[in-house]
Amino acid sequence: MKVGVVCGDGVPASGLLTVLRSVIELGIADGLIAPRVPADLGFSWRPDKPRFYPRGVGHGGYPAWLEVSEETPAELPAETFAGCLTSIRDDIARASTLATGDRVVLSAAIDKLAAPYERYFSDWLSTHDVDWLFAINMTLSDAAPVTTALHHAAQRRWEHGRRGGVVFWDHDLFLSCSVFENGVRVYPTEPNEFTLLPDAHPWHRWLVATPGLADEAAGYPTALRPVPIANLLPPWRGMQLKQYHLVFLDQQSIRPDTPIMLAPVRIFRAKGVEITLAFQHAVRAASRRRGRPEPCLLVFGNLAEDTEYAKELLAQARRLDLLGSVRFLDGVPLGTYRDAAGSWHLDEIDLLGLAAATAGAVVFTPSQADLESVGLGPALAAVAGLPCAITPYHAFTSVYGPEFSVVRVDADGPHVRAADTLVTLMQHATSALSSNRAIIAERFPAHRWRAMLQELNAAVS
Repeated sequence: MKVGVVCGDGVPASGLLTVLRSVIELGIADGLIAPRVPADLGFSWRPDKPRFYPRGVGHGGYPAWLEVSEETPAELPAETFAGCLTSIRDDIARASTLATGDRVVLSAAIDKLAAPYERYFSDWLSTHDVDWLFAINMTLSDAAPVTTALHHAAQRRWEHGRRGGVVFWDHDLFLSCSVFENGVRVYPTEPNEFTLLPDAHPWHRWLVATPGLADEAAGYPTALRPVPIANLLPPWRGMQLKQYHLVFLDQQSIRPDTPIMLAPVRIFRAKGVEITLAFQHAVRAASRRRGRPEPCLLVFGNLAEDTEYAKELLAQARRLDLLGSVRFLDGVPLGTYRDAAGSWHLDEIDLLGLAAATAGAVVFTPSQADLESVGLGPALAAVAGLPCAITPYHAFTSVYGPEFSVVRVDADGPHVRAADTLVTLMQHATSALSSNRAIIAERFPAHRWRAMLQELNAAVS
């Protein structure tokens, strides 16, 4: 089958795209997906991601099977369009307080901006002859005109009996994604008349990442109920260092015997990178007390995604004397590659292998307990047999279960005891780490995705 992708959260460091990569590569390996996947990663309608708006960034690292669009369908200057989208998003979040006339104006604004995207998606689906379109995190109201356009273009393509359709695949929904900017909630707590939902059409499927999200969606005004299906984790390549790993370490000015700690998050306040830095400071101190090599922390995110937050993080790192033991990786690519200047950029799987080979760890410290729907940090650690330190967040127990072993970090510190515990685990693997791997094999099973892809393929065969 021919698969396309439209993603509303397409930052290269986004965990959504690395999960997508695992799903697509499983389908290609099984002969279910044609090995050329057109994708629009949302750069042209996410002005809240200024480093990538509106065309993304020109870099390598996309898999050979992925063809990423750089189109900007909006018929307005980028700055004007950005302001319109943000205004619409904010009005949708406070729609319950709008007067009737204001609601009419908002609806008209959505329709006006949707028009060029509807034409674009219709042409794009036809040009690439897409059977099934994966629409990832397109239900939230970041760009309601684009979601509206996608729904209309899909209806035009599939409503008359053509086989296939849209697989809406959500990792965040309205109530559970409680993001705030300047003290104001970015999304409404529930969908409203301006936020189109997947519905009981023959050409719609709806997947969500957890049973908790499925429960939330059960109260939405739609006849279609989503199917919970856990994220597909990356295959484990092992922990043997190869030459390009060593070159990468040298280019990052990291000694090869340095334990590598990974923070697989974006530069986004709710991800709690400031807590990770404070904890890294405590882990370095614990390592010195034990006569162990001090670890180096690799943060996946791009400092340009949120420049104000990035300034705060760099000032904190300077204050804690961490600049020599922290690297911000400027986004992690979907595939390891070497750029034109000769620098290596490692993907998530290679970074996990690097951490495993150096007796490292994974640190995942969200500062907002009610934001994460999954939080893949613990799962990635378990894939590689690494210890993981986390701050408390609501979804952890429901996703991983009470038997999953982690080091608990108090968001407000002090971190001395947690740091000592993590250093011990980094030095001496325990049976709990093997148990973690067994737990994620059960809770993130590949066979669910294989069956889903087989079903989709059969529907268009």
